[in-house]
Formats: sequence, structure tokens, C-alpha cells
Amino acid sequence: MKKAPKILSGFAEKIRQHPPYPYRKDESHMMYDNWKELQEACLSCQKCSLRQGCRQVVFGVGNPESKVLFIGEGPGEQEDIQGEPFVGRSGQLLDKMLAAVGLDRHCDLYIGNIVKCRPPQNRDPLPEEQEQCIGWLRNQTALLRPKIIVCLGRIAAMKIIRPDFKITKEHGIFFEKNGVLLMATLHPAALLRNPSSKPGAFEDFLKLRRKMEELGLKEPEIF
Repeated sequence: MKKAPKILSGFAEKIRQHPPYPYRKDESHMMYDNWKELQEACLSCQKCSLRQGCRQVVFGVGNPESKVLFIGEGPGEQEDIQGEPFVGRSGQLLDKMLAAVGLDRHCDLYIGNIVKCRPPQNRDPLPEEQEQCIGWLRNQTALLRPKIIVCLGRIAAMKIIRPDFKITKEHGIFFEKNGVLLMATLHPAALLRNPSSKPGAFEDFLKLRRKMEELGLKEPEIF
């Protein structure tokens, strides 16, 4: 018989007393105290209809010890095929922008999504789909306890920072919530559609790098 998942009451209570954004009490979602059991539970999720139309659940990727969390809206076609966030053309651009400021997805940050399954035809995830799925992201955030959260695109920014967030006007600005610094940048897919926005987005990544250095999350570059 498979053992019941280990969910420590002390762990849950610690989260409630010192909540890492975007965590909030969610009675419909069990809080797991380790990555292995969280991922196993997430990969078997059948909470909403998105799971029926996709190949697999895309859990996340990166360094689980990092204090920087990137949040996208949901998997696309290539992500659904490969089982990893941001691996298509958008992901390739994201990796190039990270590399340009001396960062790497596998070492310096963790990447998750609002929804873990690909919406049909890459449409925006519906509000009810976001609500049904975001418990997994809250649990990931609780385990990471990030100092910086970067929202990739308007959907993530409107869910994580505030509903009326204006991505074109407010990207690159740091906000503080529950002791966590929040920033949004333009989604890589939007940059592929509108290359003239790339310089502004790159400035956001430079600001992120400088903020990581300020917080002692990354050593300053000498050259």
C-alpha cells in the first residue's frame, strides 16, 4: 500500500504565519513539505478539463534552492511535448536574455507556471482554470521561499501582482508584498511578435541582475 503523503502540520503553520507570496490559505489544496511528493501529486492531478486535452503536466524546472522564481502563464505546444516550461522559441529567447546578464535557468532560478497543463490552441488560461491550478504554484512558492518573483507576461502579472496590472507601463518596476520583491517583464512570446520591445525587456533583466546582487543572491561581475 502506498504511504500517505507526508504533510507536516508545523510546516503548514509556519507558512500561514510567514506567507511567501502568492501563498494564501487554500483548503482545497494539500500542502506538501517536500519537492518529491509535491511533484508526484501534481503530475497525477485531474482537477480541471485542461488535463484531458494535453499530453502531460508541466511541473517546473530550475534550482529548487534558488531564491528567484519566474512565473509564466502556462505551457505551450513544445512545453507540452517536452514536459518543461519555456523550451520553444519563447524559451530559447528567455535563455538568451538570461545568459546575457549572466544567469542560467538551471542554476540561478526556478521556473513555474500559473497552470501546469497546456490550454487548447495556446489560449489564455481561464480564471477558473487558474484558480483550480494555482495551489500547486503556491506550494512550490512555499518550498522555495523566494526573495524575488518575476512574472513573465500580463497573465502572470495580473494574477500575482494585482488584477489591473499594466504590463506595457509597469514592467521592470519592483513591488514589495509579504517581504517578497515582485517584478513583471514582457512575455518572450510578445517580444517575438514585437521585436522593438526587446531593449526595454532587456533592461528589466539588467535590473533583476542588479537586485540579485544587492540581496546577495549573485556575486557582482568583475568584467
